[in-house]
Amino acid sequence: MRFGIICLALIAGSGSLSAQTAYAPVLVAPEAGETHLRNIRQLTNGGENAEAYFSHDGKRLIFQSTRDGRTCDQQYVMNADGSHVVRASNGVGKTTCGYFMNGDRRILFASSAALEKDCPPRPDPSKGYVWRLDPFDIYTARADGSRLRRLTRFGVYTAEGVLSPDGRKLVFTSLQGGDLDIYVMNVDGSGLKQLTHQLGYDGGPWWSPDGKRIVYRAYHPQSATEIATYKELLAERLVRPNKMDIWIMNADGSDQRQITHLAAASFGPSWTADGRKIIFSSNHHTDPKLGNFDLFLINPDGSELEQVTTAPTFDGFPMFSPDGRKLVWASNRHDANPHETNVFIADWVN
Repeated sequence: MRFGIICLALIAGSGSLSAQTAYAPVLVAPEAGETHLRNIRQLTNGGENAEAYFSHDGKRLIFQSTRDGRTCDQQYVMNADGSHVVRASNGVGKTTCGYFMNGDRRILFASSAALEKDCPPRPDPSKGYVWRLDPFDIYTARADGSRLRRLTRFGVYTAEGVLSPDGRKLVFTSLQGGDLDIYVMNVDGSGLKQLTHQLGYDGGPWWSPDGKRIVYRAYHPQSATEIATYKELLAERLVRPNKMDIWIMNADGSDQRQITHLAAASFGPSWTADGRKIIFSSNHHTDPKLGNFDLFLINPDGSELEQVTTAPTFDGFPMFSPDGRKLVWASNRHDANPHETNVFIADWVN
């Protein structure tokens, strides 16, 4: 199971990249209790495939994958039915957190290629379960991978970018101020503003459909021991994501409120298409050692928590289609080999 954290100009002129060998999507039966999901289709097959997010017209998905013999993620675009898979990053370094922008004519994603042209090393296993804060910066490109532009030049972890509904601003997570905080800026990189300031990991921000609110995940260490451990790991460019909750704030950073108190790892929040509920992934209901994450719905005020998926494995990174009729997410279910992560899409049943 993998979580997404979770180039100079890279190489100039990457150009349009050829389509990959097609995988025929297959129908997968829902698990018991998955009453919101119908016609589940597996869109990828094998390896690590995750963070699949819809284009604004709902016709395409951008996702990250370790296919093509690579050992770390690159960005790919495919049709929402799983056809016509095209690599949209040039294979240098590691990438994460893709999203469509500019009327779906361009994409944005984070890449480590400016400082690490090879796949970054994995964290020292003696540290336990930790995420490495790779030196990502945010890039934009055409949806076919051409016309690549570097948008930020912080040289430290800067990722998790999402476009505002009006197409004017990007919200993202960065270490550029010395802590993991949420920032917003104009789509051209100007007008940078820091939205969170509390010590700890504030990340995974996602605009509400009306652009007035942002949901995010957060871990704010409280005790002296927790603070010391967090700072020690951060100095090594590591973070331990074992305890995170879901928070919400206004788009200007005001009225920051914690809406879950689950004492577990909750992450990957986004909104239903009507903005009335939030969907996220959490392991609060099971033994954390089992790696069993499921999707949950919750109201923005923290009420009416409802479990959506029940597979005894990992389900995460959910996003609704713009019309609210489909849900796309990543899961270890129906894997040909243990712990493979694939992209799934389903019709949504209210």
